[in-house]
Amino acid sequence: MSDCISPSDQALAQRLVALTEAGLPLVEDPWAWLADELEIEVDEALALLQRLQAAGAIRRIAAVPNHYRLGYRHNGMTVWDVDDAEIERLGALIGAQPFVSHCYRRPRQDGWRYNLFAMVHGRSADYIEAYRNQIRALLGTACRADEMLVSSRILKKTGLRVGARRG
Repeated sequence: MSDCISPSDQALAQRLVALTEAGLPLVEDPWAWLADELEIEVDEALALLQRLQAAGAIRRIAAVPNHYRLGYRHNGMTVWDVDDAEIERLGALIGAQPFVSHCYRRPRQDGWRYNLFAMVHGRSADYIEAYRNQIRALLGTACRADEMLVSSRILKKTGLRVGARRG
């Protein structure tokens, strides 16, 4: 982290990471909570977050819902063989769909033709299949093939955890 921010911000940034690595608390104003914990003003805390993000030390700040607790018990990673000339435009279109939680491009591999991945969540298997059909319609003739990899169990998700490096 020392390469990303000024020396004067380093200790504060380390405290910020330690405070937030398990997530922000569910309080009315999480930014005020963070500022209080860091003993700085809210605008200073937000500015520090922005500097860390601009430096690449923080990729994004986002809510990570537990889909299962929200009633979305069916998941499918849809994979698509999309024309490389169209993938940037179509990837943005697919990623903007309200039923897609993750959408990203991956390089093709030997024996694996798919280059666009989109995770969908639904309340039933029928929902996720309908979402797959909607994606297929949006991709149109730029899509040559697709599959859906369906989740078979819940994996525990965690965010960044800062600890000692292992050699």
